[in-house]
Amino acid sequence: MAYKITDSCLKCGTCAGECPMNAISEGEDQYVIDADTCVGCGTCADACPVQAIVEE
Repeated sequence: MAYKITDSCLKCGTCAGECPMNAISEGEDQYVIDADTCVGCGTCADACPVQAIVEE
């Protein structure tokens, strides 16, 4: 299951640095996860300091 980043994102970049698949990139207003690349490991969600990443 892929994850998504909610509007609670602070755009800190912690998630992008932790993603083993490099599925997270900086978007216009917040970071975004490429659902086709995401393997659903949850590493990004565990690393997010504001719990802005949830399962889709």
